[in-house]
Amino acid sequence: MHDDARRDDKDDVPPGAYANHFRVGYNAFEFVLDFGQLYPDRPVRFHTRIVTTPAHAKAFYVTLSESIQRFEQDHGPIRLDGDEAPPTAGTAG
Repeated sequence: MHDDARRDDKDDVPPGAYANHFRVGYNAFEFVLDFGQLYPDRPVRFHTRIVTTPAHAKAFYVTLSESIQRFEQDHGPIRLDGDEAPPTAGTAG
C-alpha cells in the first residue's frame, strides 16, 4: 500500500474494514463520507463515518485520483458496474 503520511509509530494504524458501498453528504462546513457493505437481498450496513472539512475532502479527492491513475497505469483500467469489459490483451480497443 502506498502511504505518503509520515508516522513515528507504525503500530498506530487502525484496523481496516471492507467497503463496497459509499454515501457522501455535505453542508457548508463539512463533508460526511459513509462506508459500508451491500449484498443482494440485504439492507446496506454502514460501519464507518468520516467527517472532514471541504479542504481536506478535496485533498482526499486529489490523492485518490492520483492513486487511481497510477493503479490503472500498472494494472489496466478499472471497470465500474455497467461498463463494457476492457479489451483482452493483444486486441485493439
